[in-house]
Amino acid sequence: MPFPERTNHSILVVGCGSIGRRHIGNLQSLGVDRIAACDTDPDQLAQAASKFGVSGYGSLEEALDAAAPDAVVVCTPPLLHVLQAFDAVRAGAHVFLEKPLSHSLDGVDALIREAATAQRIIQVGYNFRFHKGLRIIKGMLDRDVIGRVLWARAEVGQYLPDWRPTQDYRRSYTAHRSQGGGIILDGSHEIDYMRWFFGEVERVYCLADTLSSLDVDAEDTACMTLRFKSGCVGQIHVDFVQRARARNCKIVGTEGTILWDNWDASVQVFAAETNGWDRIEVPGDTNDKYLTEMESFLSCLDGTRQPEVDAQSARQTLEVALAAHESARTGREVSIPYQEGGSG
Repeated sequence: MPFPERTNHSILVVGCGSIGRRHIGNLQSLGVDRIAACDTDPDQLAQAASKFGVSGYGSLEEALDAAAPDAVVVCTPPLLHVLQAFDAVRAGAHVFLEKPLSHSLDGVDALIREAATAQRIIQVGYNFRFHKGLRIIKGMLDRDVIGRVLWARAEVGQYLPDWRPTQDYRRSYTAHRSQGGGIILDGSHEIDYMRWFFGEVERVYCLADTLSSLDVDAEDTACMTLRFKSGCVGQIHVDFVQRARARNCKIVGTEGTILWDNWDASVQVFAAETNGWDRIEVPGDTNDKYLTEMESFLSCLDGTRQPEVDAQSARQTLEVALAAHESARTGREVSIPYQEGGSG
């Protein structure tokens, strides 16, 4: 791909699970040759260090001191994100945080303020902003190709043990609510790209539960209804129980309809004016959006662009996800902004 090589950055990747290893590989393919890895699990750390030939550290404190990175990529469970981002910013580093931003609002606003004061970038890993098909759809919506949007429905689902076949799913943070898991937070890509498409959310209603016999202590299925400030209504279904994977979206406007299917690699558009469908093929590899996302972050470090999803935007997505949790708990519609925990 036509990406410039970058040898002027020193980057620390914290968390050497599947996503951490993916980011290390992508950073190397983008020309970053000063990469260090950090993980409290000696086996995970050894595997990453051996595979990629990077320096390995068993603690974040040691890694920040020894590697002196100008950027830190955080790939740990969500409950650690804010604390580790604080450590990185205070060490003078920019931060890439895997999604979600956190598992609660505690400390989030303080982190945003501290990063702004220190002039440090925070980008959050909602990589579907870089998906070719969704970028095509975003362009169509910006041009009012289907008129005023009335409603939209998104779905994502895949059996949790199939997510990472080489790992026992019960060891994944996704399986544990206390670590920031559950499908609402881990499946929050759909909340994020709907906000990107349609603007901010004002009300949320959600039904969520653990419906399967999987050994998890977090919700495995959720159905959310969102009322956007623009007036349109969005529905999002997320689960990690269905055996046939699914990821799709349908958007209905006054002048047409857009259909996206991730696994069919296509965008289809119905125009009322012609009473016909057009199909756009969206070829590509699963890694493309991760690679483009990391290239975007490196461009932010170079000062040539701003984060596609900064901490403030990711906070808005987190608010919606937490409001969905609250709605499912109480059986009531919840308004945004949603205040949970503290903002200190």
